[in-house]
Amino acid sequence: MGITKTEIYTDEQNKLASFLKVLAHPARIAILQYIINQKACICNDLVEELGLAQATISQHLKELKHIGIVQGTIEGKSVCYCIEENVWKQTQGILNAFFNQDVKVKGCC
Repeated sequence: MGITKTEIYTDEQNKLASFLKVLAHPARIAILQYIINQKACICNDLVEELGLAQATISQHLKELKHIGIVQGTIEGKSVCYCIEENVWKQTQGILNAFFNQDVKVKGCC
């Protein structure tokens, strides 16, 4: 049996690609920014804050939770969400390492 396409890349490359794929939607960026700006877990209705349908927000939160960057807890009838700080810092480190690579080229283009 042949190898899958992801197996030919390093774990770091696969992880970076997964994170970027999930983060590549403006609604998910808006959700993350809203949670970050609250400086606390949020339990209020994201539908009212972001103007998106509940089903849409739920789907985006599911994707953010899948990569571990957001976590949620159920408190009574509401679900509270917050940034998973360890995953946030890990993602920040991976992105910094990627963008801090030296890209000086001699005599090209």
